[in-house]
Amino acid sequence: MRILNIAKYIFLSLRPKQWTKNLLIFAALIFSQNLSNGFYDAAVVIGFLIFCIISGSIYTLNDIVDKGKDKLHPTKSKRPVASGNLPVGYAVFSFLFFLFLGIVAAFNLETNFGWVVLIYVALQILYTFILKNIVILDIFIIALGFVLRVIAGAEIISVPISSWLLVCTLFLSLFLALGKRRFELIKMAKKAASHRVALKEYSVSLLDQMITVVTSATVVAYAIYTLSQETLNKFHTDKLIYTLPFVLYGVFRYLYLIYQKETGGHPEEILVSDIPLILNILLYGLTVWLIIY
Repeated sequence: MRILNIAKYIFLSLRPKQWTKNLLIFAALIFSQNLSNGFYDAAVVIGFLIFCIISGSIYTLNDIVDKGKDKLHPTKSKRPVASGNLPVGYAVFSFLFFLFLGIVAAFNLETNFGWVVLIYVALQILYTFILKNIVILDIFIIALGFVLRVIAGAEIISVPISSWLLVCTLFLSLFLALGKRRFELIKMAKKAASHRVALKEYSVSLLDQMITVVTSATVVAYAIYTLSQETLNKFHTDKLIYTLPFVLYGVFRYLYLIYQKETGGHPEEILVSDIPLILNILLYGLTVWLIIY
C-alpha cells in the first residue's frame, strides 16, 4: 500500500495539471499544414509526452528546492514534497529518473529536438537555483520556456517556423507570467517576499504597466503575423486576419479574470476550466483549420 501511495505522490509531483503548457509543441504541426500527416502527428504526440516527462521532472526538482518556502504558501503547501507525503529521497530519485528517461527519449526521437530539450532543462535548472530570484529576468525565463516548446515542435518534424509566431508566443507567455506574478503578490501580501525573493522588487502598479505593454504587443504582433508577406506566401490567403477577434476576446477575457475575479495564479487551470475561454479557443482552432486547411 505504501508503494502505491509513493507512486501516486511521485505522479502528482510531476504536476500533470500543468502539462497543458506542452500543447504548444503542436503549433508548428498545425501552422505548417502538416496536421493530416499521420507520421508527423505520431511524432509530435510522442514529443508532447516526452516534454511532459521532462517538465514534470523539473517541477519535482523545484518542489525539492522550494520545500521550505512552499510550506508558507496557501496552496503550494499541499504539494507532495512540501506536505511531507513524498519523502525528499523518493523525490530526488523521481527527478533523476524522469529527467534521464526524457532526455534519452528526446534524442532518440529527433536529434535537434533533443538539443532543444537539453537547452530547456539547463535553463530551468538555472531558473530553479538562481534566475527566479532576479527581477524581470525571472519573467523572461518563464516565457522563454514556452518559446522553446514551440521550437521543439518544429524540430520534431524539421519544418521552419515563422519568426512572428515565436514573437507572438513570447508576448503571450509574458502576459501569462505577469498575471501569475500579480496574483502571487496580491495573494501572499506581506509574505510574498519570503515566498519568492523577486516579488519584493515588484509592485502591483509596475506589473499592471507591464501587462498593458505585453497585451498590446501580443495583439499587434499577431495581427502583423496574419498579414505578413511570409504568411501570405505560405498559406496563399490573407483570411487569417479573421481570427484576430478570437485573440482579442481571449486576451480581454483573461484580463477580466485577472482584474475582476482576481485569478491568474494558475493559467494552466484557467485555460481548461473557464467555459467562455475554452469555447473561444475551440472556435479559434476551428477557424484556423477552415482557413489554412
